[in-house]
Amino acid sequence: MRIAVLGTGVVGRSLGQAFITLGHEVKMGSRDAKNEKALAWAKEMGPKASAGTFADAAMFGEIVVLATLGAANESALTAAGAANLRGKVLIDTTNPLDFEGGGPPKLAVTGNDSGGERVQRLVPDALVVKAFNTVGAPHMFRPSFPGGPPDMFICGNDAAARKAVAGLLGEFGWGVVDIGGIEASRYLEAMCIAWVRAGMLGGNWNIAFKLLRK
Repeated sequence: MRIAVLGTGVVGRSLGQAFITLGHEVKMGSRDAKNEKALAWAKEMGPKASAGTFADAAMFGEIVVLATLGAANESALTAAGAANLRGKVLIDTTNPLDFEGGGPPKLAVTGNDSGGERVQRLVPDALVVKAFNTVGAPHMFRPSFPGGPPDMFICGNDAAARKAVAGLLGEFGWGVVDIGGIEASRYLEAMCIAWVRAGMLGGNWNIAFKLLRK
């Protein structure tokens, strides 16, 4: 499968490497086709990796991963082009974080809205699924915890898209908890803040969520 990764940060690089490990082809997109981080990553990853602009990656990918900073989502998606994302599953890994004021970050989007909903409004013909936003990059692929595989909570308006992402998460080694439509991003983004506060106060970022069932 062809995977597009929009963003060159640690999340984008980690997920891109994971998809390549599973045998997929990955194109990493950035604002500049000559982005040094993207080109270096592609060279390191080998023949299944390539780099280009956001639009290049969006055209290439059968599935697209949004891995920019939350504040950069609008500009990245505009550059990628709504037409290039039409009908494609778009995995939104981002959180709209506000780092002003010191201390733990806060959500920049609250109330009856969320970053995930804004992404869906920006690209209305894409099939947006929120995922990977409640764990650190080192544990996104094949997470290993004493209590067994953790769970990834996901949401999105299209049931088939959520099922497709759940299948990918299974390949990544995750259990999956589907909580419905994209408006549930309001709760998943708040879970990110809970994860950050637990990590900061506990001095340990090797943490993940799991839903216990009986």
